[in-house]
Amino acid sequence: MSSAAVVVDVVRTPVGRGKPGGMLSGVHPVDLAAGVLQAILQRNGLESRQIDDVLLGCVSQIGEQAMNIARQAVLAAGFDERVPATTIDRQCGSSQQAVHFAAQGIAAGEYDIVIVGGVESMSRVPLGSSVRAGDRSPMSPRLRERYPDGLVNQGVSAELIAQRWRLNRDALDAYAAESHARAARAWRDGFFDRTVVAVAEAPDAVTDETVREGTTTERLAGLQPAFRTEELAARFPELDWRITPGNSSSLTDGASAALLMSETTAERLGLVPRARFVAFDVVGDDPQLMLIGPIPATRRVLERAGLGIEDLDAYEVNEAFASVPLAWAADVGADPERLNPRGGAIALGHALGSSGTRLLGTLLDHLDAAGGRRGLQTMCEGGGMANALILERF
Repeated sequence: MSSAAVVVDVVRTPVGRGKPGGMLSGVHPVDLAAGVLQAILQRNGLESRQIDDVLLGCVSQIGEQAMNIARQAVLAAGFDERVPATTIDRQCGSSQQAVHFAAQGIAAGEYDIVIVGGVESMSRVPLGSSVRAGDRSPMSPRLRERYPDGLVNQGVSAELIAQRWRLNRDALDAYAAESHARAARAWRDGFFDRTVVAVAEAPDAVTDETVREGTTTERLAGLQPAFRTEELAARFPELDWRITPGNSSSLTDGASAALLMSETTAERLGLVPRARFVAFDVVGDDPQLMLIGPIPATRRVLERAGLGIEDLDAYEVNEAFASVPLAWAADVGADPERLNPRGGAIALGHALGSSGTRLLGTLLDHLDAAGGRRGLQTMCEGGGMANALILERF
């Protein structure tokens, strides 16, 4: 029998800088993930044998994050060995895709209770590690035939978006400064206290290491472009190179998890659902612009839900780069005050595989705090894809 899928709880670690010396860099990514899995069980009075499946996102599945890190984390967390687990890679949207898969499985009647989430230790498994492994390129002969000039990295895609949507450097830096201001205010107000859980192996990690209170547009203006090379400048002479480390998301370490179940199971267990899912969508888009997928994904998910952008009380749009949410907001007619109201990845970090469920928790907590009813979450993804979902708070 099918049943509506609901969100009961979301947790995450604080995020640490994704480089040696970051506050979580001494923690193995398996153990980061195991900690949030344990927290979900303990907070909700569940036994691990009640969990039908564990779906975790992780992008760089190599080294310490190899061999199905979701299964490794389940075992490290002390779960019953009969609990299965799998690891998902839809690039930056990996843990949001885990949410989609789990909720769809619940709605189909194949699951009762699923833990979803994600993990990425960018200090221990640096960005691009899986691409650089070995001496062979993932760009196959057939792919090169279709794209003879090759595809570009996400930073160049962010530059192309800024150029197309006429987003100047001041606008990008102002957006980034506001992201830090909103995140710092959220921490001061205790907004994240409900969702952020301690990391046993890093007891001093109590807040997000990447939030810089007092960041100003003027300070960010002094940073140099991050992605310009002579080769790329020759290939894209129209670009004036506006993307810097200051208006890009931070490389971070972190893990997050969410507890999903059928509404009837929540009622049976005496657990209070926080929200239900209204609609899902996933799209493919131009792999060169790459990061504009949230625009068509938003349009389609709104159509599926029978809603307009004005019917949403908040939207979490992953801040891979400042140009992404700014272009998205301009294209779909979104209210800037409802966009990432508690700060985004520019301030809070982007621990790739973990970001989807981190955004889910932030969106839910904001709707609760503001008394909002509906929210949208969408993420751009490597290769030109995007996930989008709409949820409704109970």
